[in-house]
Amino acid sequence: MPRGRWLASRGNAATAEAALEEALIFRFGCLGRVSGKLVLRSDNGLVFTLKRYTATAKAYGLSQEFITPYTPEQNGLVERFIRTLKEECIWQHRFESLAQAREVISSWIRYYNLERPHQALEYQAPSDMLAIAA
Repeated sequence: MPRGRWLASRGNAATAEAALEEALIFRFGCLGRVSGKLVLRSDNGLVFTLKRYTATAKAYGLSQEFITPYTPEQNGLVERFIRTLKEECIWQHRFESLAQAREVISSWIRYYNLERPHQALEYQAPSDMLAIAA
């Protein structure tokens, strides 16, 4: 699971590249060109359209897809996750530092990915579903 280095004091292409690479390592176990088709879907934020970021995505064999401007519903899964993150974690804390925010948010994401019951899983935790599948 990504460790939260992606939570930065400001967004730029270098931060986005680092987050992308960390996600690729987490998903595939190593960094390299992706075999098969993997599409990165994002909004039209400046960082995702910069030459540096688009070149990095292309170098890893990824294609980019952008939602229509001002239509967050086209990225509904991400928007819903961000809403849940804000409601259940971020708005519940008054962070004293970026380091504390990283620690708390990373811990919550681990909880979300492993222990938190999900409606799509009939209100079971992902770890319970993984145990059943094994």
